Amino acid sequence: QVHLVESGGGLVQAGGSLRLSCTASGLRFHTYSMGWFRQAPGKEREGVSCISWSGGSIYYGDSVKGRFTISRDNAKNTLYLQMNSLKPEDTAMYYCAALRAPWARCPLRGYNYWGQGTQVTVSS
Repeated sequence: QVHLVESGGGLVQAGGSLRLSCTASGLRFHTYSMGWFRQAPGKEREGVSCISWSGGSIYYGDSVKGRFTISRDNAKNTLYLQMNSLKPEDTAMYYCAALRAPWARCPLRGYNYWGQGTQVTVSS
């Protein structure tokens, strides 16, 4: 059984940083491209950042470019999202997702597995 477990969310002041982690089990992690998505109340889900199975291809949404960094450690079956210079508009539930494909630019549909999410709240 596949599990994706996110951690690292919390409450932070504007300008602060958080590091999200997503630990995968039950799948061959290195054969999946991975992504971080977020959804705020009343808003549609948004692709934040995605990374290919090798880590060689990366996508960032316009709203997070220059502030967020995605990475993965295939030896640890873990995906990361370093979030710096956080803004109140970054407040959302953050989800990681796994896609059985070498690479995808954060499509909103088609991912094979999703985590339960971790809440990020940025206060002004």
